Amino acid sequence: MSDDGAIPDSVIVGVLRPFVRATRPVLAGLRESDPFGLRGRVHSAPGAEEERSLKDRILDTLASVEVPGTAAWSAMDVHARSHWWIYRVGRFTTLVAAIPGLGGALARTLPVSATVGAAGQGLLIVAIAGEHGIDSRDGEDRIVELLASVLFGRELTPTGTLDAAEDAAVDRRADELTGELGEKDAVPTVARIGSAVWRLGRALYSVEDELDKRPHGRFYHEAIGMLPVVGVVGKYLGEWSGLKRAAKAAEKRLARA
Repeated sequence: MSDDGAIPDSVIVGVLRPFVRATRPVLAGLRESDPFGLRGRVHSAPGAEEERSLKDRILDTLASVEVPGTAAWSAMDVHARSHWWIYRVGRFTTLVAAIPGLGGALARTLPVSATVGAAGQGLLIVAIAGEHGIDSRDGEDRIVELLASVLFGRELTPTGTLDAAEDAAVDRRADELTGELGEKDAVPTVARIGSAVWRLGRALYSVEDELDKRPHGRFYHEAIGMLPVVGVVGKYLGEWSGLKRAAKAAEKRLARA
């Protein structure tokens, strides 16, 4: 149990197990495929800046990010690859937040920064664990522990082996979170990955009272976020700062293991 007894550890584990399994196709889409069409993307000509949409600007920025599988990627150490994930996940979740349509009805009923921010931090932590050799299948319990520690400040240990029925129930819930992205031969498009990110965020938001414990930005990000017009900038910078803090916390814990 947590110190305040508000939400039992078993509930936290029940939320995180399917979350971990659902991250597999999402991270595979971000890591191994080209869901944004970036490899063939041509940057807009100079002078056309004012005509480009926010989506185009974000995609152009994404196009400059190195892609796993290249010689440069092979030469990177674990820390460098983990750092790459900060930008890959962070920039994608920024795109998701900037285009509410990717979230469908969820985008109209859930707070953007909390939902997408929590999903982004969770995805990043699972990705970093993978770079440290902890697979989401064989190392599921360790990843659940890592997520609970970094996101919720919980030190817990999943207990007991799942029986066949329990394991199948976790798989069904994970399938609900991934949606079309988890189907056989599904193409990892921006829309499918974006929708999955929103559902992952909703899953974490189901333990809303715990989300305040996740890494956040600095106090001045929160102050800017409360201002009219520029508030969205403050929220973005705060989530970006929180994402980096989550990565640092995850790597620090993994180094002690």
